[in-house]
Amino acid sequence: MGNLRVLVFSATFGAGHLRAAEAVTEAIRIKEPQAEIIHLDFGEVISKTFNTVIKTTYIELIKHTPKLWGKFYYRTSKIAPDSVLQRFLNGLGRQEFVKYINSYQPDLIICTYPTVSGVLAQLRMEKLLHVPVATVVTDYAVHSQWIHTGVDLYIVGCKDVYDGMVARGINSNRIKITGIPVNPKFECILDKQETRVKLGLDPKLPTFLVMGGAYGVLGGAKEICRFLSEKGAGVQSIVVCGRDAKLFQSLEGIVEKSQNRILLLGYVTNVEELMSAADLIITKAGGLTVSEALTKSLPLLIFRPIPGQEEENASFVDAIGAGKVSYTLEQLHADLLSVMNEPEELENMASVAAGALPSRSAERAVEYMLDLLHSDERAQKIG
Repeated sequence: MGNLRVLVFSATFGAGHLRAAEAVTEAIRIKEPQAEIIHLDFGEVISKTFNTVIKTTYIELIKHTPKLWGKFYYRTSKIAPDSVLQRFLNGLGRQEFVKYINSYQPDLIICTYPTVSGVLAQLRMEKLLHVPVATVVTDYAVHSQWIHTGVDLYIVGCKDVYDGMVARGINSNRIKITGIPVNPKFECILDKQETRVKLGLDPKLPTFLVMGGAYGVLGGAKEICRFLSEKGAGVQSIVVCGRDAKLFQSLEGIVEKSQNRILLLGYVTNVEELMSAADLIITKAGGLTVSEALTKSLPLLIFRPIPGQEEENASFVDAIGAGKVSYTLEQLHADLLSVMNEPEELENMASVAAGALPSRSAERAVEYMLDLLHSDERAQKIG
């Protein structure tokens, strides 16, 4: 056998699926430096026009009508595998995927998005695909779109997801709990004070990190920044606007007049440093954001989680005691004042966060994937 060839499918509907794929890819490169890895957006394989339309619709939906998205999410959460809709979804881009896979001849396929996982699982069940498929579930909840009996290996974030998938018919031997894979750089321990100095911040001041995701979908970001700029002294903040240029511009005036230091940033690639510098993150509840924060032992204050998977992720954080969930600005202000005035509360949440997930999530996930590959090779030789 030559160099390992891996095909990774993710999606740009939100950044979490992409970041999980990048985390696994990086861990493979560390484990197998000679591996040949191709990482694709599954929608681009089907149609660039289709992908653009769906992506734009999704972002606009969660930004402007999140309740509508929530209704869609929950109504589709228990679709039967043999339903007309599920059969349609499992056939999306079928010919395109088969053609591409046959041309590349990978040894292993990894999916971090449920739709493509369903398509490939169906091909596996029909014995039209002879390459093992590993799927990474990128949320702390179980949805019907992740349930495909043809998947060879599932990587999940916690025991609740494991139990939920078993209850829906997935063989327990095919599910491994590693934590949702995060980039190995989040495992590195950075000195908090040194990191603050590097970012141009006061090394001794309590620091809040405000993140709205790659597309700036944290509702109320302007009000949050105004509160942090005015309420009390002796705190500082880092605010990340992602690719939302309008949000960045709307915050510049607040930052200029702020009584407290605010570092205003656009799209960033050093989230692990920002999390290392912070004492608390105020954010949306994407599965990867939650996982990265917990990996950095960083408590979360989740504001207005989007109904659906984010609401489920927020419930997970709240249930384990690694953070709080605020649904109104009044509640958010009260929660912020609470942690400002009671440092021990932050310390307790940080302690819980530190032990919430297994360590080396991406590394452990890749070890299971390589075990799957070797098992499949042994089975082929025996057969």
